[in-house]
Amino acid sequence: MAMQQLVCWLCAFLALLLLKLIKKRGARTTAPALKLPPSPSSLPFIHNLHHLLRSPIAHRAVADIARELDAPLMYLQLGELPAVFVSSADAAREMMKVHDMKFAWRPYPPTIQKLRPMGKGIFFAPYGALWRQLRKISIVKLLSVRRVHSFHRVREEEAGRLVAAIAATPPGETVNLCEQIFWVIADSTMRTMIGERFERRDEFLVVLADIVKIASGFTMAEWFPSSWLVRAFGGTRRRGHRGYLTTYKLVENAYRQRQKRKEAMAAPSTRNAVTGEEEDLMDELMRIHEEGDLEVPLTIGNIKAVTIDLFGAGTETSSDALQWAMSELMRNPRVMQKAQAELRDKLRGKPTVTEADLADMTYLKLVVKETLRLHPALPLLVPRECNESARSWGTTCPKASSCS
Repeated sequence: MAMQQLVCWLCAFLALLLLKLIKKRGARTTAPALKLPPSPSSLPFIHNLHHLLRSPIAHRAVADIARELDAPLMYLQLGELPAVFVSSADAAREMMKVHDMKFAWRPYPPTIQKLRPMGKGIFFAPYGALWRQLRKISIVKLLSVRRVHSFHRVREEEAGRLVAAIAATPPGETVNLCEQIFWVIADSTMRTMIGERFERRDEFLVVLADIVKIASGFTMAEWFPSSWLVRAFGGTRRRGHRGYLTTYKLVENAYRQRQKRKEAMAAPSTRNAVTGEEEDLMDELMRIHEEGDLEVPLTIGNIKAVTIDLFGAGTETSSDALQWAMSELMRNPRVMQKAQAELRDKLRGKPTVTEADLADMTYLKLVVKETLRLHPALPLLVPRECNESARSWGTTCPKASSCS
């Protein structure tokens, strides 16, 4: 009797399995095949991942593949991750204007979820009311022309500190210019955020550098999200969770440091000295949070995520651009001599340099533009996610694919 029941269960299981396979094959044959963008040769399991080994720098490997395929769009299957790369200005314009709603989303992979469990900030908020609200706050309140100009004194003071630190170096002693630039940019950014330099800046910068590596997307955890082996030995998600705990703890410390400063400023002995001081960005965010007249409430988690986004974007991109500019100037002495000659001519007799003096620096502006052309801050930008299939240039970008 038991054997008969076992045979019946096995027959039923096999019948259900065959039925599922038949349905799957039928759906595959009846569904129209998508014409994907051109793609290089593929291998089993890893698919197109081996092509990224062409260069230790991922975006250069992608650029080499795009040149070989000679197409405005190309498709790479990076493990389990379908990815579309745009290598033409016309194709990018079509993506951003014609299909803007389909590509308005950002990927929110498991690693980023570990980094941002409390709030999604500006970069990774899904398209919707929250994203529109954060974007409006950033453009109108935090990064408007008037607001950015109001912090010119902070930038001038920090630039003066950099020059003074280099000038104070004893003769014959080397200067780590990259490190000095990174510190000055970080101090400038944090002063605009909380009104003063962050006491735990160095710790914050170490964690931020690790977060940038994790969030780049070129990790095994993003390519094989369903693999338990990658989850067990990759460590990216664990690093992401540790990064989340550390960064949010540091932001809490920044809040407390700011609060102590506000209390000290409110004291009778210092009240008159700080009258009329410009609000910092955290003042603005907290005021918006307390007013509460928003379509979607701005939570403390959102504010912390926005703070980390602004600090990371303001520090990494600016410091990288300045470091590359100095590297290119040292590699091209003729260009450096012309830039120095312009500075000496325009600033003759002035003890300090202000942002107003930069308006007449024509050659210096060209140096900056050429630096950004050769070394863009984000060569692949922050990827977008196609929330539904989109036709472009005679091919189809599949749903749920990453687009860079």
